Amino acid sequence: MSQFDLAAFSDAVAGIAERAAPMTASFATQHGRTATAFHWGDGFYVAAEEAVEPDEALRLSLASGETVSAELIGRDPSTGIALLKSAPAAVAPVLDKAGPVRPGHIIVAAGRDGASPLAVLGTVGEVGPAWRSLRGGTIDRRINLAVMTGGRFEGGPVLDAGGGLVGMLLFGPRRRVLVIPYETIERTVAALKSKGHVVRGYLGAGFHPIRHADIQGAVVVSLDEQGPAKAAGIVLGDIVISWNGEKVRGPRELIRKLGPDSAGTTVTLGVLRGGEARDVTVAIGEKPLS
Repeated sequence: MSQFDLAAFSDAVAGIAERAAPMTASFATQHGRTATAFHWGDGFYVAAEEAVEPDEALRLSLASGETVSAELIGRDPSTGIALLKSAPAAVAPVLDKAGPVRPGHIIVAAGRDGASPLAVLGTVGEVGPAWRSLRGGTIDRRINLAVMTGGRFEGGPVLDAGGGLVGMLLFGPRRRVLVIPYETIERTVAALKSKGHVVRGYLGAGFHPIRHADIQGAVVVSLDEQGPAKAAGIVLGDIVISWNGEKVRGPRELIRKLGPDSAGTTVTLGVLRGGEARDVTVAIGEKPLS
């Protein structure tokens, strides 16, 4: 690449970040650092759920230099998304949706720290099908990034080479940088605007992993007296080993199955009780707000 080509490429990347900067805002987190949010439209901002402290007064530092109060409209731990509303409603542009991305595509992660816009260049490292988060949320596409970045970018927009919004930057296990894609944000924001939360399935039972000889599953260690599991006849000590015929190897797998689409459905749990296998039909409830 010639010096001219490199300069043009550098200017192009800076231009992507520059166009995104007016859409970004920052706020102080519970850990004394800053995180990023970005404008979704009509004064609503999307942010990383784990960065937002529900009991703290939120203040957004906007690209205009203003600092405004913000209301937490809702949060969804299963997808990692929080929805904020600035007061008064901020006037800011919104990002267009990006096209499909492939491994190797260049991305720009944008952020903000007070008055300072932030940007970092990287690539898409992995693209895969829909997956379940550890908390049971459905993420529409697996997009992992090959990029070195810090906590100030958490919750910020990830942009493709055309400046379109791929999704929101989050940190996964071992600080792996991943993207919550646009379509997941769109669906979650609609639910948060409507209800302030995303419906989750609910069994009304507490579980502990068990691995003994050939047995793997989730043993019931507590029951909600008014919960679906109790009503279906589940008892303490039952070991759940399957969900609609699919093996369950521990509590995490059960939690992942209790996503928003499970609420209101009827499932068959395979359980071991006193060494005897049996099927129990359970009507999955809606998880109460904590």
